[in-house]
Amino acid sequence: MERRTFLRGAVIGTSAAAFGGTLMHGAAYAAPAQNGPGPYGALGAADANGIQLPSGFTSRVIARSGQVVSGTSYTWHNAPDGGACFADGSGWIYVSNSEVNPGGKVSAVKLNSAGTVTAAYQILSNTRQNCAGGATPWNTWLSCEEVSLGSVYETDPWGVDAAIRRDALGKFKHEAAAADPGRQVIYLTEDETDGCFYRFIPTTWGNLSSGTLQALVAGTGTSGSFSWATVPDPDGSPTTTRNQVSGAKRFNGGEGCHYASDTVWFTTKGDNRVWQLNLTNSTYELAYDDNLVNPGPAPLTGVDNVTGSSSGDLFIAEDGGNMEICIITPDDIVAPFLRITGQSSSEITGPAFSPNGSRLYFSSQRGTSGSSTGGITYEVTGPFRS
Repeated sequence: MERRTFLRGAVIGTSAAAFGGTLMHGAAYAAPAQNGPGPYGALGAADANGIQLPSGFTSRVIARSGQVVSGTSYTWHNAPDGGACFADGSGWIYVSNSEVNPGGKVSAVKLNSAGTVTAAYQILSNTRQNCAGGATPWNTWLSCEEVSLGSVYETDPWGVDAAIRRDALGKFKHEAAAADPGRQVIYLTEDETDGCFYRFIPTTWGNLSSGTLQALVAGTGTSGSFSWATVPDPDGSPTTTRNQVSGAKRFNGGEGCHYASDTVWFTTKGDNRVWQLNLTNSTYELAYDDNLVNPGPAPLTGVDNVTGSSSGDLFIAEDGGNMEICIITPDDIVAPFLRITGQSSSEITGPAFSPNGSRLYFSSQRGTSGSSTGGITYEVTGPFRS
């Protein structure tokens, strides 16, 4: 396919929390990515937590499902999933969904500038299968229900304001969300084998109580131009949202979503792809496809949650595969960044960087037990490039 070059650059004037705690520096990006040596070198032997990391990086456990978070009185939730970081003075807050049904929730853990846990608490409860979501520029967390006619809940990472269900964002099998402050829209993925990719245009930016839901319209190929068409009935009943727009492009199992500098990336687990929308010229293409890696084998399979670092690198978690977080660099290389050993019945979820970019948070949803009660939330610290 034709290989075009695009930019991932800094977005000025918005909170770093809007992008999982990072800002993006300018970098050329070509697609689709190919197998090659990662910028951090080879993975070392597994550490005491069973994690293989490049030289100079270390891991620690922040929380375990069903256990009290150290230094607090709060018991961490089961099946930790999507997450994000929010600046909190000189420290930060990491929020994490609980993908259980019924009894879904969101928990938060607060850390000071030294990375010490100072508090943990609940910010949402009594929901269903909260999978991924996304941060907003006004410092709220959108927690998404991955069930038929699921909802998006807007939550307060500080736990002060009550969570609000945002029906205007549509009722469907929600997965992830990503805010685009330049266009003042929220992008949304749908975890169906014939799902759509959506954007929500709020009536007033910063207020998600009303607005317009649209679906991406494009051809059947893996590259080309796209447009948007309004979903007439966002509540998805009696006709599901994905079947209301003629010509809506279908995606096989929409998962993670990340926006930076006029580009939005999202993953589809059903075909192990990372898609790239180039918003300045309304074109789309593949940023990664495990069937197009040459030479193989493909390092990234079971593509799921995605976030970005200050260097412009994408970090993509695997649901399955080798239990890795893989990196796709701005110069078109895909490689493992870390691997969790001894947890083959789990999946990696919720990657997010601290606001200063020095710490990466994520979870193993089912840990060593293979059960939702065995989730483990980790922190990795090291010389992340900027």
